[in-house]
Amino acid sequence: MKEVAPTIKRSIELMGLFLIGVILVIGHTVIMPLLMAFFISVMLLPVFRFFRRLKVPETISIVLCILLVIMALVLVIWLFTSQIRILVHDYNKIEQHISGHFDALQAWINKTFGVSAAEQVLFVKRQSSKGFSYAGNIASGAAGSASGTLLFFGLLPVYIFLIILYRSIFLRFLLMWFPAEDHNNVARVLLQTQVVVKSYLLGLLIQICYITLLLWGILALLGIDHALLIGIIFAFLNLIPYLGALIGNIIGVLITLASSDKSIHILYVLGAIALVQLLDNNILMPRIVGSRVKLNALASILGIILAGTMTGIAGMFLALPVLAVLKIIFDHSTNLRKWGVLLGAEKDFKGAGLRNP
Repeated sequence: MKEVAPTIKRSIELMGLFLIGVILVIGHTVIMPLLMAFFISVMLLPVFRFFRRLKVPETISIVLCILLVIMALVLVIWLFTSQIRILVHDYNKIEQHISGHFDALQAWINKTFGVSAAEQVLFVKRQSSKGFSYAGNIASGAAGSASGTLLFFGLLPVYIFLIILYRSIFLRFLLMWFPAEDHNNVARVLLQTQVVVKSYLLGLLIQICYITLLLWGILALLGIDHALLIGIIFAFLNLIPYLGALIGNIIGVLITLASSDKSIHILYVLGAIALVQLLDNNILMPRIVGSRVKLNALASILGIILAGTMTGIAGMFLALPVLAVLKIIFDHSTNLRKWGVLLGAEKDFKGAGLRNP
């Protein structure tokens, strides 16, 4: 049989990637809950096995694992909503601070650009009318978005239960796609995938806890109001690599502007976030996760942006673990190894007599 030309192979691979992207865009409402349930199931397997060692029936063990996840989620939601209630309770103070900041901004614009306060108010009114029409369009799709979110989280427990319950069937189905001589290699890929997913997701949970506590403690010592709320929001947004930290900084500044009339507090918040990020990126997170997720920054950023564009916020959260799993698969495949090199962080280049570029 004549061997297919390399250019045709590359074209088929690129067409396959394009087809996968189309399937993700069209079927993300079904695929994303399944992916999320898969990763959570992998992380829950040690807990499930612990219950099984205690002679707990299989079905009850799975239900107990799901209940632990639900309890943790309820605790986070309660903590977040309680902080929001405290913020809303300070409405009068927030209104005064925002008014003071707005007056100071008006005076600065008038002094710097020569635009009077009346002209600024007129400009704001014109832009507000346009903004309300745009907000109406967004609100029209809010019901659909809310129902999609409810469906997403409603399906998660069902998917987790079924994935753990039928894990042996999925494993047997996967092995049937490969000849018997490749089963050991497939087993190594599955084991490495399980280790990477568990270490990464467990690392993220630990990261949420220590970022929240560190940021809360530092901001509270500096006298910043709503320090715990800023810590919670930044910790969860930081789960979206690179982009989440930027959004977290902006939200932290906005909450500080609304709750304080001192401009120096903004610098305190930005400095505290920078310090926590420095500790997280260079000391804490590398020790927790180690070097298991070896992805280069360019592939990570592009993956997060593409996943967010195609599948929404859930895709941004899942982009890195999906890329890490794909890299493991690519590294163990002779035909796809080049894609693993493209995703990896190894910069040493050893070619046929070629030097590092």
